[in-house]
Amino acid sequence: MTTNTHTPTGHWINGGVASAGSVQTITVSNPATGEIVAEVPAGTAADVDRAVAAARAAFPGWSAAPPVERAAVLRRISAGLRERSEEIATAITAEMGSPLSMSRTAQVGFPIAVADSFATLAEDFEWTEEVGNSLIVREPIGVVGAITPWNFPLQQIVSKLAPALIAGDTVVFKPSEVAPLTARILAEVTTEAGLPAGVFNVVYGTGDVVGEAISAHPDIDMISFTGSTRAGRRISAVAAETVKRVALELGGKGALVILDDADLPRAVETGVMMAFANGGQVCGAWPRMLVPASRQDEVVRLAVAAAAQYPVGDPRDETTRIGPMAYEAHRRKVNSYIERGIADGAKLVFGGPGRPDGLEKGAYVRPTIFAEVDPNSTVAQEEIFGPVLTIIGYADEDEAVEIANGTMYGLTAGVFGEPGHALAVARRLRAGQVDVNGGHWNPYAPFGGYKQSGNGREFGRAGLEEFLETKSIQR
Repeated sequence: MTTNTHTPTGHWINGGVASAGSVQTITVSNPATGEIVAEVPAGTAADVDRAVAAARAAFPGWSAAPPVERAAVLRRISAGLRERSEEIATAITAEMGSPLSMSRTAQVGFPIAVADSFATLAEDFEWTEEVGNSLIVREPIGVVGAITPWNFPLQQIVSKLAPALIAGDTVVFKPSEVAPLTARILAEVTTEAGLPAGVFNVVYGTGDVVGEAISAHPDIDMISFTGSTRAGRRISAVAAETVKRVALELGGKGALVILDDADLPRAVETGVMMAFANGGQVCGAWPRMLVPASRQDEVVRLAVAAAAQYPVGDPRDETTRIGPMAYEAHRRKVNSYIERGIADGAKLVFGGPGRPDGLEKGAYVRPTIFAEVDPNSTVAQEEIFGPVLTIIGYADEDEAVEIANGTMYGLTAGVFGEPGHALAVARRLRAGQVDVNGGHWNPYAPFGGYKQSGNGREFGRAGLEEFLETKSIQR
């Protein structure tokens, strides 16, 4: 086994490494090579109990700290992540295959920006409010159970940890067993930043053991989960037994609606990027491109030309834009969707099933584009979570909106067109975040889904309020 500096030898409980309750371990493999890069403990319900006890004990002191002090700790955490950014980027590339260039920018840059945004938000947040004869008080909810996926391993936990810390909550965190290495780095950074022992705890393990134990635990007051809709349903059911708050950020099948008055080359180039970024392993991706039927041939030519600018290869290579899928089983799943698209009659215009030429080893797939796709077909309805773009023609604007809204998901969408026109269409889309003409990500704006893409919001004021209770005191 290749050793890794941050191979966890135990969980992180009460401010330091804690021995695992089981001798069982979980191997972490590099998806580009199949090489084992680390092992993590296979946590148990007893490990969760210890972490929850530590979080519960730390809660009174941390929740009593003034918000300005909590914000100062968060700023030091952000600075610590920035100092170790290259180490973090290298770990993420090794554990889940994100191209190193993206690991350095989005995988590390986004969580630093999120942490800074919540520290800033704390400065002006109204913790109390007078309404008539009532004093409205916003208080920490308690112990938060955080469960995250593998596609953005640092971003997903910081998006939960940062508002939880500002709110005054304590946290028990289960990272994905596929990509758990950055959890140890983050834990070390929090301790070096002066976060009191027990405020942030990490328990490694699988969803069916550690995830279930966290979701069911009577001393956990809230679950914040990001992952698949299937897992979100299970967490909701288990958590309901103790009537705890559950915030879910789940799957997506985002649509990019390209209007007839759009800057077509720019719209298509942006759409391909939003379908292929991180190998398409993004819940907020736009894997459906909706275009005027009369211009579909033109769009296909532009999309194929844009796709050719996304070389697949070793994620450590600075020129690589698409690395491997995060693990072999996921490669097979994505490939099966590509085969299904062909079987269902979609027109293959780029890529296709099988591995890219010269990449016989590793969890690689060929970036793929389908045209003339039936909006009700499997590849247009189900979340593939890979670099697969479906181009769908529409007859008029009403049909475009109907198709865009016609899945069980409602996380993200995009619209390109004349600004006023595009904004009007954006208002009709049933999605929690809609970008107009490539609008940039804003860490102060709320993010979350409609329908089966989840409930609750992350980022900004709404993201902080998820981690707070509201009390009214009548006088």
